[in-house]
Amino acid sequence: MTTTQLLETTLRSATKEVVIGHRRPFCLIGERINPTGRKVFQEQLRNGDMSAIERDVAAQVAGGANVLDINMGVPLTDEAELLARAIRMVQSLTDLPICIDSSVVEALEAGLAAYEGRALVNSITAEDERMAEILPLVKKYDAAVIALPNDSDEIPMEPDKRMELVGKIVEVATTEYGIALNDIVIDPLAMPIGADTSTALATLETMRRIRDTHGLNMTCGGSNVSFGMPGRHTIAATFLPIAMSAGLTSAIMDVRTPQIVEAVKAADLVLDHDEWGMSWIAAHRAKQAAAQA
Repeated sequence: MTTTQLLETTLRSATKEVVIGHRRPFCLIGERINPTGRKVFQEQLRNGDMSAIERDVAAQVAGGANVLDINMGVPLTDEAELLARAIRMVQSLTDLPICIDSSVVEALEAGLAAYEGRALVNSITAEDERMAEILPLVKKYDAAVIALPNDSDEIPMEPDKRMELVGKIVEVATTEYGIALNDIVIDPLAMPIGADTSTALATLETMRRIRDTHGLNMTCGGSNVSFGMPGRHTIAATFLPIAMSAGLTSAIMDVRTPQIVEAVKAADLVLDHDEWGMSWIAAHRAKQAAAQA
């Protein structure tokens, strides 16, 4: 049993606070506002049509998202301007906090400047250059940050190497840039099991060690593990509850899939993160009422 202090990461919109933590219900970060692999959406954004965002927000709020990830990485556009516009639009539609997702430093800064609240920045790696570019922005705008334990050499498969890089990120972020431990959310690198079925075990071991050594919150791509396999929803609905028991406290995922969301909510109940089962019972009653209506 860990004696490490288990940390909490606080995100805010202008009016709503969401706390990610090991003793709290799992945080669902809706991944849908992302043009990757969506050619029609990309073309709409290039033409200044952002109406799909409105539909994506509504669907994710209905699906139970706690936070919304926004990515505007569209080739041949001004990503900084597009991301700032999307963030302002989403803030007009919902009070959910936002995860600002970009690999472009200028876009991250534009997004942080446009955002009213306390954002989650997605993401940094253990590369010195990447940390030097982004951590000052995280500090300036009082945000939290997702960090991946890989460097310019490799995406390490061994938990030992991942833990070494987590240690480096923690040391650099806290001592050189003054980032609070609470505000570092680690992505323990969930890799596709289609390429190697043992990768999930390495990720779960990494999660346990991050929780027990550092007490940090964690997130991952909820569908990463199932990539390239049939029956992806079933795999994700199995992996996430197992990962929750190993210390995963949030995931960037498609909350429009009830099978996966319900598996996570059931895991919250079993792990005693749903006091008296009130959320589970309320959701069940709401579903019954909807069916009768």
